[in-house]
Amino acid sequence: MLPRETNDAQKTLIVIFGAAVRPDGTPSGAMRNRVAAAVRYGAGITDPWYAPTGAVGRFPPSEARVMADLLRAAGVPEDRIVLEETATDTVSSVRAIRAIVPSIGATRVAVATSAYHLPRCVTLIWLAGMSVVACPPGRVPAARRRRTRWYWRLREMAALPYDAALIVALRLSRRL
Repeated sequence: MLPRETNDAQKTLIVIFGAAVRPDGTPSGAMRNRVAAAVRYGAGITDPWYAPTGAVGRFPPSEARVMADLLRAAGVPEDRIVLEETATDTVSSVRAIRAIVPSIGATRVAVATSAYHLPRCVTLIWLAGMSVVACPPGRVPAARRRRTRWYWRLREMAALPYDAALIVALRLSRRL
């Protein structure tokens, strides 16, 4: 069982890592699942903030903007959404979130993403010096094809140590 908010005095920023936007500007299934996980987690805590991350990918609008629309449709107030539209990958998302956390006075970051991506995101946020918890992802697989799911898992296995070393180097050089 993942830890839940126990102290209402803590401010939580729920970070939703980006996913693909379809050619017609609508959210992919992965994006919908990530936002749904964030909303479910946020329902259990007091006054959460939400930070959808992601720049414009292959298709406009930005991933963050599409996720913000989903958040508003789920009843999240506009003033609780901090749009982060500069991030182009996981490391740049972590760097951007590191700058947002103190600006809103957050004391904890909750990560919402797909199950295969969650270990890397949680680890990078922690290495960046933030208190972090995971939003339980939905039970829906990130892809229908088993081969695709295994590709993503293997990619994560290579990306985690590389990105972790990058975050540590950025912290040591005081650029994070």
